[in-house]
Amino acid sequence: MANLRSVGYIVRQAKSGRIIVKLQVEVKEGTTLYDRGGRKIGLVREVFGPVSAPYASLEPRTDRVGGIIDNPIYIKKPSKRGD
Repeated sequence: MANLRSVGYIVRQAKSGRIIVKLQVEVKEGTTLYDRGGRKIGLVREVFGPVSAPYASLEPRTDRVGGIIDNPIYIKKPSKRGD
C-alpha cells in the first residue's frame, strides 16, 4: 500500500498479551501501527530500550498475532491532499 511507511517488525507477543515491536524509526506513544495490507495491528502504549535500538509495546487491535510474528509493521503516511 502506497500510503504506508515501514517502522520496524514484530518480535513476539508478551505474556501480558502486548505485541513487542523492534523499531527502526522513531514512533510516538499513541500511534496506531498497521500490517502491509493496512489493517490495524495495535496501538503503541510504551516505547522502551536504548535510544539507538528502541522497542515498542503495542496494545493489540487484532486477534491474529501468532501469524504476524517477524512481519514488518507500518504507520500511515499523512495525506498530501490534506484529507
